[in-house]
Amino acid sequence: MSAIPNAAKRRLAAGELALGIGLRQARTVDIAAIAKTSGFDWLFIDMEHNSMDVDVAAQIAMAGLGAGITPIVRVPGHEHYHATRLLDAGAQGIVVPHVDTVDRAKTVVSYCKYPPVGHRSIAGAQPQLGFKATPVGEATRLVNEETLVVVMLETPQAIGSAEAIAAVAGVDVLLVGTNDLCAEMGIPGDFANQKVEEAYAAVIAACRKHGKHPGMGGVYDNTLFPKYVGMGMRFILSGSDAAFLMAGASARTSFLRGLKT
Repeated sequence: MSAIPNAAKRRLAAGELALGIGLRQARTVDIAAIAKTSGFDWLFIDMEHNSMDVDVAAQIAMAGLGAGITPIVRVPGHEHYHATRLLDAGAQGIVVPHVDTVDRAKTVVSYCKYPPVGHRSIAGAQPQLGFKATPVGEATRLVNEETLVVVMLETPQAIGSAEAIAAVAGVDVLLVGTNDLCAEMGIPGDFANQKVEEAYAAVIAACRKHGKHPGMGGVYDNTLFPKYVGMGMRFILSGSDAAFLMAGASARTSFLRGLKT
């Protein structure tokens, strides 16, 4: 018996970039196949900065499983059910925002992973196993292996705790939320600032020491991607559906406005 492979987790294990697309406008399941065909490895199904409800997020997650692109949900808060309801519905990863401390990171693991790693409640048939009848012990082991636990570091306190957070068993990715981090550091939007580079360096070093994967979100400047990827960032939130739509649409209207009539 095997689980549906977690494409993003396999990319990371191979030392490659795992590229994600943020979903803020999408409300239909075809976005999973569209993103897969566009070359992305994972869906960032955003329930923090979005009006998307649980049912829509669950439908997109199920579509992601079928399309071979990893469905990862950013939950809106720290209640256990924010994560478990989506995991039960097919998500292969959970992103938890605003994780500042080791205790918070341990709590995240406790509700995202089944025993013996965590304390997630055992549901019925698992979407991640194709709903195949599987002995409970085997099912929980397989789902644990394919579930990506991502904690967001978005404050100086979180960056200062990066090494201790990276040492928490069950955490897979430390994702720097660069927009909030910059705001908290008093340099809003200044993604090229030395303070950002230092924060990234601290997270990357912590991840290397403890066998975890560093990630970045909020920075979508093509002049900065090479720098930060070169430093070691691997779990990359590449942009959002809204931004890509607007960029493509603006390019087309600019082209057409430039035609001679």
